Amino acid sequence: MLKTLINAWKVPDLRKRILFTLLILFIYRLGTHVPIPGINSDYVASTISSSTLFSNLDILVGGALTSLTVFALGILPYINSSIIMNLLPMAIPALERMVKEGPEGRKKIASVTRYLTVVLGLFMAGGVVISLGDEALIEPTLFNKFTVVMCLTAGTAFIMWLGEKINEQGIGNGISLIIFISIVSRLPQMFGLMIQNTFVESPRLMTLGTFFAIIGILLLVLVGITFIDLGERRIPVQYAKRVVGRKMYGGQSTYIPMKINQSGVLPLIFAMTLMQFPALLIRFFAKETSGMSIFYNAYMAAGTWSYAIVYALLIFFFTFFYTQISFNPIDVSKNIQQNGGFILGIRPGKPTSDYLAKILAKVTLFGALFLALIAAVPTLMKTLSSVAGGIFGATSLLIMVNVSLETTKQIESQLLMRHYKGFLK
Repeated sequence: MLKTLINAWKVPDLRKRILFTLLILFIYRLGTHVPIPGINSDYVASTISSSTLFSNLDILVGGALTSLTVFALGILPYINSSIIMNLLPMAIPALERMVKEGPEGRKKIASVTRYLTVVLGLFMAGGVVISLGDEALIEPTLFNKFTVVMCLTAGTAFIMWLGEKINEQGIGNGISLIIFISIVSRLPQMFGLMIQNTFVESPRLMTLGTFFAIIGILLLVLVGITFIDLGERRIPVQYAKRVVGRKMYGGQSTYIPMKINQSGVLPLIFAMTLMQFPALLIRFFAKETSGMSIFYNAYMAAGTWSYAIVYALLIFFFTFFYTQISFNPIDVSKNIQQNGGFILGIRPGKPTSDYLAKILAKVTLFGALFLALIAAVPTLMKTLSSVAGGIFGATSLLIMVNVSLETTKQIESQLLMRHYKGFLK
């Protein structure tokens, strides 16, 4: 791996892309430490740390929410707008036609997503200010509240721009890398707390056996996520020989790769966001003693059976939804037939598409079950240690592994284009 990185560094264009990506990530991390003027930092830090909802969100923004910096909302409004824009074409024919227009349609969808991100940023920023209350500001005037809302919204728009710049001129997916670096930035603090609770505190808050149990579970989960993320079902395809002019084409065997976890980390992110959205609304607009708050805390709060069931159902829904978007059996069957190919033992046309749909359903079901199982990791971690429960959650681990593998693949493809040996042997 070290030799591969050295080879990547020797390529001027690739070195420029890597340096540009690191520069953008440095700017992002710098922005997470730029405070908003007029904030009562001590009160905000204590309020955020005492709230399970805000603590979970704080992990995805790299700790910026605890001190309420300009990047406190992170990329969360963009994620929410992406969810909305992926679901709306199913209900609005005009958006569905726009999606089918190809690259131009995707550009229009991306433009609408940006505007929607700003609107959701304003909404979430206002909700944060209302939820924290007047005590969060040194001088709780209307102008100061407006300033905080605009700073938070501008920070979200700037992060979205940084992510798009990485996509254009850097390496990897910009939005994913920003979330990745936010999670990784909290790892030293979490490991430090675990070590302190095990070896420094007196009396010890965590036993030595618990410490090694957490490390063992973490390694097993990372290996499992990597194995499933790289796993795929290969369907062999045979192409018949054909003569075009004086040349013969075809006569070769290949395969159709079906990834087990074809949708990646998106189902978990979207399911988690939707599960937290009602809690945000209740925290922003309802009192703790209201009937809605009491009902939510009793039946839909994190840790309840109903919460786990709804969370698992949402994971299944988004897994199948995004798999159907990324892999259409009918289109794949048509492409195989048009190129003179066929699956051994399966007739071309509708039988092929039905066969692919059946295999896809089985593979996707296994992937959804795996994601639902991984989603139970935070509960297990919290029973061992409250410190390890957040950072070693399902979404955090999946994002770290998935982004690392995808970025590695991009560097690998760039090196293979230039005849360098990469990570794959």
